This record gives sequence, C-alpha cells and structure tokens, in this order.
Amino acid sequence: MEAALIGSFISAMATVLGAAPIFFIRKLSEKWKDILIAFTAGIMVSASTFGLMPQAIEESGILALTIGIGLGIFILDMIEKNIPHVDAWEGSRMGSFDSKSLLVIIALFIHNIPEGLSTGFSYASEDAGLGPLVAISIGAQNMPEGLILAVFLINSKVSKLKSLAIVTLTGLMEAVAASAGYGLASYIENLIGVGLAFAAGAMMFIVYKELIPESHGHGFERSSTYSFIGGLLVMVYITYWFG
Repeated sequence: MEAALIGSFISAMATVLGAAPIFFIRKLSEKWKDILIAFTAGIMVSASTFGLMPQAIEESGILALTIGIGLGIFILDMIEKNIPHVDAWEGSRMGSFDSKSLLVIIALFIHNIPEGLSTGFSYASEDAGLGPLVAISIGAQNMPEGLILAVFLINSKVSKLKSLAIVTLTGLMEAVAASAGYGLASYIENLIGVGLAFAAGAMMFIVYKELIPESHGHGFERSSTYSFIGGLLVMVYITYWFG
C-alpha cells in the first residue's frame, strides 16, 4: 500500500512539475506542444500494449481483458459526452476567469479519476514492476496537461501562485482515486485483471481520442510522428528494465 501511495502521489504531482515553467514562460509553441503530446501518446500506447494487457490476461484471462477494456473505453466515452470537455489550450485566449474557466477545472478533476484508478489497479497487481510503469506513463501525460492548464489559468487573469495551487488540487484528485483503486482491487477477488484492462482501455481512449488528434492538427505531423515513436521506444526500454 505504501508503494502505491508514493507512486500515485509522484505521478499526480507530475502535473505540478509540468506547470512549473509558468514562472518562466507564458506560451508554449504549437510545435513543441504537439511534440510533447505525441511523445506522451507513445508512452501510453507502449505501457498499455506491453505492460497492462499481457498482465491482465495473466491475472484473470482473456474474458477479463475484454470486459475491462470495454469498461475503460465506455466510462471515458461517457465522461467525454456528458462532461463538456473544453480544450484548455484553445480556451487560453479568454480574457477573464469566468464559468468556462471553472468548467475546464471541473472537467480535469473528473478526467483525473479514471487515471488515478488505473495507477491504483496497477500497484495492486502481482507484477511488482507494473505499478511504477503505469505511474510513469500517467505522469508523463500529466506534465503537458499541467502546463496547458496553468497557461490557461494565467491568461484568464489568475495569479501564478493561485494557478499552481489549482493545478496541484487537480493532481491530488488523481492520488485519491489511485488509493481507491488499490483498495478495491486488493479486497475484491478477480478485480485486478479487469482493473488492469480497464486502465489499458482508458489510456488507449485518451491516446486515440485526445492526444493523437491534438498532436496532428497544427502542421507538425512528421515531428509528432517521430516523437510518438520515441515515446513508445522509451517505454519499451523502461518495461524491459522493470520486467
């Protein structure tokens, strides 16, 4: 449990680390934003394909894998459909902290819940290296998200310190969800395999619904493609080392 708490907290606080550059820059170029997002997408695809899915099959079988992936995709899809998902980067052109700004913050709080659950499920697995693997991949995704949210808040006339505090709170929601996921998987029989597959489904949904389209929409597709492959290979090496 202690390792799960530490790992999920570090993963969640990667959001804060990503937001740290707001004290030095106010705008990230579209090219570098796309490269970072594509690199994150590669990391998440690799972690899902080579880490989560094989372990889910080993833990609970192919049927559990199918059910878990379906649940992960379905829940993320329901969140997308029913919680208005505002693009924080596009919204950064706003000039005041209004209801739309609040909507972005609430949406990120909710979106962080399945990510936190994914980390918790992974730490509950019998594979000791899987928890850190997923924590790294989720943390990598949190860093550009934290930066984008922080820039958005600053451009909405929120002070830098208050922006950092809001980003920190969204990250802490993920840590709380990770603890809940670990507890559920530890006490409910056969939930670990489904939970790992849930994590894979949720991560793949984020990649194909959000990250890849976002990284290929501004004319830097070639750079983003190489970055995606780089992220995938980095996580393959990390998987090999932890494995």
